[in-house]
Amino acid sequence: MAPRAPRDFANMLDELLAEHGREPDRAHLVSVDYLSVAEELYSGRIRFSEDMIEAAYRTFADQGPAKPAAKAVEPEPSVDPDDIARELGLGKRAKPKELDRLRRDFAFRNHPDRVPEHLRARAIIRMQVANMLIDDAKRGRFRRKKA
Repeated sequence: MAPRAPRDFANMLDELLAEHGREPDRAHLVSVDYLSVAEELYSGRIRFSEDMIEAAYRTFADQGPAKPAAKAVEPEPSVDPDDIARELGLGKRAKPKELDRLRRDFAFRNHPDRVPEHLRARAIIRMQVANMLIDDAKRGRFRRKKA
């Protein structure tokens, strides 16, 4: 058996696509002839004067470094039990299955692993308070303060 000629990765992908009856998509491929780019730069047809370069440098230097976009500051979620009870919707009597669903939904939105790092300590407290409130509601001992 004759040794196979070395193949490049693109050809191997084309062969695999052909085996599965798909045509390779050539629309996204861009071919760059680096030799002609280098020839064009060294030919002298493209010229940069020191004045142009200095003007461009001064334009960017005068603007200063790019400033990152200001992030909107979100208020920290409340750890007040009454606020959490309102968020859970614990004002009415609920069945144990409904309370379990409330616990899961609250955990999905507020679990410490799902919030930004700077809010994790607060999320732990919120989860503890929510679990306590739901457990009390299951035992029938939940009483929300009237605002």
